[in-house]
Amino acid sequence: MADTSEKRLITETGVAARVVQIIEASIEGLGYRVVRVRVSSANGCTVQIMAERPDGTMTVDDCETVSRAISPLLDLDDPVGKAYYLEISSPGIDRPLVRAVDFERWAGYEAKIELAIPLDGRKRFRGIIRAPNADGLTVPIDLPDVKEGLPSRIDLPLHDLGDAYLVLTDDLVRESLRRGGGPPPMLDDEDEDDIEEGAEAEIEPPAPLKKKVERPLKPKASAKPKPEKIETEASRANKAKPVRTKAVRVKDDGKLH
Repeated sequence: MADTSEKRLITETGVAARVVQIIEASIEGLGYRVVRVRVSSANGCTVQIMAERPDGTMTVDDCETVSRAISPLLDLDDPVGKAYYLEISSPGIDRPLVRAVDFERWAGYEAKIELAIPLDGRKRFRGIIRAPNADGLTVPIDLPDVKEGLPSRIDLPLHDLGDAYLVLTDDLVRESLRRGGGPPPMLDDEDEDDIEEGAEAEIEPPAPLKKKVERPLKPKASAKPKPEKIETEASRANKAKPVRTKAVRVKDDGKLH
């Protein structure tokens, strides 16, 4: 049986789906994988492409590599049809969970999950995710503060996922930095002086790495300019004369009484 843990569970629609269709093979050929593509109205129009290496890392140089590879493809196919910003980014620490392997890698951490199809009348869940079950069809989630008589753990069907992402917590930030999921926080000299010896500094989560490129709208071919009319003496004379009908000419000649 083929391993489906690397298959994307959440798929895009509309223009975003067309973008995925155009770029996914090229990105995978470079050793990366598409996490998510979104088309938004930010800055007029922005196409955001999240990508990562199989181990979950993504550097600024990686973003640049992906941008150079897919820009000609998007220019050729032009799936957006208007001017837009192309943004290549890492998933970030509070990353989307789009594959079964994502749930396995981040088991034990808090996540928000929304199902496309309600489960027992409920679509939204928030709790601690666990590794997918052996059949690879469901993922357990431990729900805090459930009402008495209701189960504290529910198996969510992976094929019904609508949206899922990690919740940004201190534990998640520390673990992500430990795994190399983002650059360490930068401290100014004054900040370093304020930290007492032996005290633990508050960790500021690094922002997702991004490479943003403006993709201007391709100019449409302009119509051929009309040849400039050359005005001659005869044309100027004709322009000066008013148009006279036959009845006017007869009256002016005195033939009409």
